Amino acid sequence: MSADAQATKPGALDGTTRGLGLLLVGMAAFATWDQWAIWSTKDDYTFGYLVPFFSAYVLWDRWDELRALLTGERTHVSAPASRAGLLGVQLFAFLAVACFGLGAAARAVFGTDSETHPGVARLYGKGPYALAGRVEVLKPRPRTPLEKTPEEVRAFFRQRGWRKVVAFQTRNAPHRAHEYLIRLGLELADGVLVHPILGAKKPDDFPTEVIVEAYQALIRDFLPQERVAFFGLATPMRYAGPKEAVFHALVRKNFGATHFLVGRDHAGVGDFYDPYAAHRIFDRLPPLGIEIVKVGAVFHCPLCGGIASERTCPEGHREKRTAISMTKVRALLREGKAPPSELVRPELLPILRRGV
Repeated sequence: MSADAQATKPGALDGTTRGLGLLLVGMAAFATWDQWAIWSTKDDYTFGYLVPFFSAYVLWDRWDELRALLTGERTHVSAPASRAGLLGVQLFAFLAVACFGLGAAARAVFGTDSETHPGVARLYGKGPYALAGRVEVLKPRPRTPLEKTPEEVRAFFRQRGWRKVVAFQTRNAPHRAHEYLIRLGLELADGVLVHPILGAKKPDDFPTEVIVEAYQALIRDFLPQERVAFFGLATPMRYAGPKEAVFHALVRKNFGATHFLVGRDHAGVGDFYDPYAAHRIFDRLPPLGIEIVKVGAVFHCPLCGGIASERTCPEGHREKRTAISMTKVRALLREGKAPPSELVRPELLPILRRGV
C-alpha cells in the first residue's frame, strides 16, 4: 500500500493529530505532577490520585467513538489541521475539568502557593476542578441599590458633567489616610468615585454593611457630596497585590473613571508583597486607557500639623510620624479602646465598633 493510501485510510490518525495528542498528554502529566503535592498532603483531596486512572478509563471506554470523531468518519472532517483542532478542543476541555493545576494557578495569580494567603486558601477551597465553556445568564440576581452597571455609572458622570473622574478602591472602613486620598482625588478631578468592594473579604475585615455605613457618614458630613459618587462593586477581594491592582484599574476604567488611585501596598495582605509592587507593575504595562495616580505612605505627622505623605513630609520628621492602618484601629476597638483622632475620625467610631 502506498504512503498516500495509508495516510487516507479510513480510521487513520495523521501525524499532526498524533503529535497534538502527545502534547496534550504531556500537559496532563504536568498538571498531575503539579497537583501531586496537594493530593499527598491534604486529606480533602486524596481522591485526586484517582483522576489519572479515571481519565485513562474514559478515553479507553470511548476510544472507538473518539477515533471516529477525530478521523472525520462521523463528522466529515477530512483536513488534518481541522482534525487536529478538533482533537485539541475535545481533549483540552476534558483535561481542564480533570486536572486543573491549583498550585500553578496560585503562583501565577498570587505569587505564592501558601495557604496562609487568604486568596490562595479561597482558591484551594474551591477544589481542584474547573469547567470551561460558554456562560449564559438564565436570570440575573437582584442588585442592591449600591450596585450599578458600568453604563449606569457612566450615565451618572455625564449627568453631573464630570469629564475627569478619579476612582478610589477600598475594601475597608475609612481611616484618615483613606480620607486623604479621596480629598487628593477631589483636587485632581471633577469628581471622585468611591467604589468599595461588596463581596467576600477576610474574616477579620470589617463587615460590608459597616464599611458602607461608615463611608456614607464620611461623605455626608465631611466631604462635598455633590462631587462624590458612592457605589459598590460586587466582587470578592482577592488580596492579589499588584495583579489585583491592575484588575481594579481596568474595572474602574469600564465604569468610566479617567484616573485610578493606587496607594501603598494596594490589595496586599501581610508581608506577601513589596509595598510598592503595585506601583511598579504599571510601569511594565502598555497604556491601559486610565491614568494611574500613585501615592506613597500616608501618615500623621505632628510636626507637619496633620496628615501627610512621603512626598510632602520632610525626611527629618520620620521619627515623629504615626502610621495609619485599619489593622491598628481594629485592634484598639477589640480592646475596648478608642483609636486616636490621628487614625480615624471620632464621629465614625460608633459605626466601627459594631464591626468588631
